[in-house]
Amino acid sequence: MFALSRLTRLIPAVALSLAVLAAPPAHAETIEVTDLAGRVVNVTRDPQKIVLSEGRQLYTLAMLDRDDPFKRVVGWGNDLIENDPGAWQKYLAKFPKAKDVANMGNPYAADVSMEKIASLGTEVYILDLSNYFKAQETGLLGKLEKAGITTVFVDFRQDPTQNVLPSVQLLGRILGREKEANAFSDYYMRQTRSIYARVGAIPDKQKPMVFVERAAGLLPCCATFGPFNFGRFIEEAGGRNWGSQFFTGFQAQAAQEKVLTDNPDVYFLTGANWYGSNPGSNAVSLGYDATPEKVQKEIAALMQRPGFPQLKAVQGKKVMAFYHQFYDAPYYFIAELAMAKEFYPDRFKDVDPEAVFKEFHEKFLPITYSGVFWAKLQ
Repeated sequence: MFALSRLTRLIPAVALSLAVLAAPPAHAETIEVTDLAGRVVNVTRDPQKIVLSEGRQLYTLAMLDRDDPFKRVVGWGNDLIENDPGAWQKYLAKFPKAKDVANMGNPYAADVSMEKIASLGTEVYILDLSNYFKAQETGLLGKLEKAGITTVFVDFRQDPTQNVLPSVQLLGRILGREKEANAFSDYYMRQTRSIYARVGAIPDKQKPMVFVERAAGLLPCCATFGPFNFGRFIEEAGGRNWGSQFFTGFQAQAAQEKVLTDNPDVYFLTGANWYGSNPGSNAVSLGYDATPEKVQKEIAALMQRPGFPQLKAVQGKKVMAFYHQFYDAPYYFIAELAMAKEFYPDRFKDVDPEAVFKEFHEKFLPITYSGVFWAKLQ
């Protein structure tokens, strides 16, 4: 009885200590924002301790806190380290203290340690919109609120063509980096609108039918996208996404026989260097550490799977592989530029997508450009 009574007295004390750890400095300014889940949130402006639920949210943070993207990150998911080792090594080489950021594990796991988040003194916890309902159902949002930790939802993956700009603007306001967010927004609008101006009036019947295989060589064929993410990238670049005819969701599984029978005009693959986390991967290892020679061998091998050599896209060399991480990055429009140039070379003869991506690195990112991010079957 004594032990139970003592434990009962300890519980409020533990909760209070977590709240104290997470409490912002007394002088901190609080602002009201609306996040990508439509929640009105009061948040500390310019927080000094944030946790990224997904490591790949660093792609955006690197643009806003360019001088040191890790200066306020006290914890993050392990997905960037696991799924984009080339980028991780480049950031680690420039910012060695990145290795000291607390590893919160797999951001897609069912359990999230609220206690660990609070123990880091977290002021703001940044969540991906795809995890909104899970965070509600598990009670995580309520627990974090009671601990004095603000949660903010952003979206760079579910519907990036609609949500990248508001997500960047939201983070710019919270982090006190409005100038950087506005500079990105201007560049983003200039690039995306230039695509629309050239392809927006093309009739659908004149557009190529494109199948995009998601994580080819890692996932079973033929994982694909509905009218979102890479599926929407194709449509904005002036193509017709095969998956949009049959699926309404973000991602789907297509029957290989159906894809081969429909014989699309163009075949896209997404790939990345997953060999560290998935040693059996046969994916196209695109990214900062990729080489043209290796990429070509990997594309060619995937196009030698049974039935694929007969595709008109393979025979006509209308096959391209794209860096899978474009699907979760604010600069996804680089992939759209490369797609549009492939679809309509005459309309985009003055556009060099690689030069644009190099310029983007110079203007917005703290790391230098290297590697291969898309490639056409030779």
